Amino acid sequence: PVVDESGLNAQLAEHFGRAPYFAVVELDENGEVSNVRTVPNVGEHAGGMGYTHDNILELKPNAIIVYGMGPRGLSSFQSAGVAVLKANANTVKEVIAAYKDDKLQELTEGCHHAHHH
Repeated sequence: PVVDESGLNAQLAEHFGRAPYFAVVELDENGEVSNVRTVPNVGEHAGGMGYTHDNILELKPNAIIVYGMGPRGLSSFQSAGVAVLKANANTVKEVIAAYKDDKLQELTEGCHHAHHH
């Protein structure tokens, strides 16, 4: 989840479901970035339809890197075999470097926060 469309330099968004965009980063067999694209969040929390986690699962990710997410999203990714990793940096470039160095911990518990609709 990111706040803008600046690719590897994009700042990570605090809230998974309400993030305006998602940076999709593909790594080649050597672990180097081979493709970066930004997709809009069309989930209901962002004013669209459906669950954000379902929309992301359609992209077939191996892993997702977040500051946190709710229990429903976390469970959905875990059930699909997608690693949910806790971000430890501010930009896409920084978390990808941490991912490649195996420095990200798995997120094991969803966060609970009040939703005001």
